[in-house]
Amino acid sequence: MGKREFATVILAAGKGKRMKDPNLPKVMYKVNGKPMVHYVVDLARRIGSQSVIVVVGNKRELVMEYLGKAFGDGVSFAVQEDQLGTGHAVLQTESMLLDFNGEVLVLSGDVPILTEKTINRLIDEHYRSHAIATVLTAKIDHPTGYGRIVRLPDGSVDCIVEEKDATDQQKKINEINSGIYLFGRKELFEALHHIKADNAQNEYYLTDVLGYFTERRKRISAVVTEDFNETKGVNTPEQLAELEEIVQMNEKI
Repeated sequence: MGKREFATVILAAGKGKRMKDPNLPKVMYKVNGKPMVHYVVDLARRIGSQSVIVVVGNKRELVMEYLGKAFGDGVSFAVQEDQLGTGHAVLQTESMLLDFNGEVLVLSGDVPILTEKTINRLIDEHYRSHAIATVLTAKIDHPTGYGRIVRLPDGSVDCIVEEKDATDQQKKINEINSGIYLFGRKELFEALHHIKADNAQNEYYLTDVLGYFTERRKRISAVVTEDFNETKGVNTPEQLAELEEIVQMNEKI
């Protein structure tokens, strides 16, 4: 399979508009005593990332100060001044990865209970299938609100359609996007320079990179997680409490 080299980009610039404290970045809310982003950086380091880059934005000094103390020079930062979407966020790391020849793993700073086992499955499938991109997915009974995975007949991914842009037929799909990906570096940044913000949110979606690849007949693979819970992110205080409960239950097992 050859040597696996990858850098990890962690998206942590969000404001967390629906959380209780407007002065606290969303990724700094604590789960089991530590900020959510702590668990994500720790995971990136444990799986052997050659570098870990955290994309910061809202109240970034709080995130940078905490992670600097917790991980020292084991983490770098890219700044997203304006929150223009996930694609735009990843693009802010381009200059830092110009001389890197491996793959780029994209994780979300508000998805704190993702496991090493699941990420290693994603990485294994990416290299096994010689994909240009591989996405982590989940299957759930009520997919409303999530981006849907549209597959081709051979099982590879055609595209990911966001809820606001999905047709009625696409909304019936129960396989959803977790927001976690592994990309070829060169191809990722080439695609990011070509995607447009012509969607309901007027944002640059990282998911549109996959559409760019599909148009050029590049293979996109997908791995379905065995446990949807570990891909859950946090947008509300209720979701944070739910995640805390899951963590505490897992520790009792």
